[in-house]
Amino acid sequence: MILYREISWWYWAVTALLLMIGLAGPFEAFYLALALSAVQIVHFRIREGRFGAFPVQVRLAYTALVALALWTPLNWLFWVPAVGTTAQVLVGYCALARMLSLLPWNRREALSWRLAWRTFVARPVRGNILQGQPAIRQSRLGVRPSRARWLKRGGYNADNQGVP
Repeated sequence: MILYREISWWYWAVTALLLMIGLAGPFEAFYLALALSAVQIVHFRIREGRFGAFPVQVRLAYTALVALALWTPLNWLFWVPAVGTTAQVLVGYCALARMLSLLPWNRREALSWRLAWRTFVARPVRGNILQGQPAIRQSRLGVRPSRARWLKRGGYNADNQGVP
């Protein structure tokens, strides 16, 4: 999903361009991509209000990957964010965000092959992958129907502070 009217899309578009330039030759472009990623962390930390917010987590992991790739033996790693960021810009698919959504503090159900499959093959969604996670099956929850509906509506989030 191309969201060219949002600042986050422009951050990713410029970062993808810098990574492609770096892969084509001038290594300095990688440093600029890293600096822009750091700016994104600060911007989204201020916007979201905490480092634990999912958009901030994605940018922290991304920046760490780009920083790791600056080490000479790992320069080949620049291909990973270059391809991934290009996919994010062109079609809205972010494999890194999908991987992070499977971490224990970001998911609402037990980790399983089925959840991983649904996470990686789900269509890109507006916002972030946590908002587009497949609905939780009531039969697998083992909870009363009203609680299952509450969990499907979002469960614990900043709006309802975890009150059903």
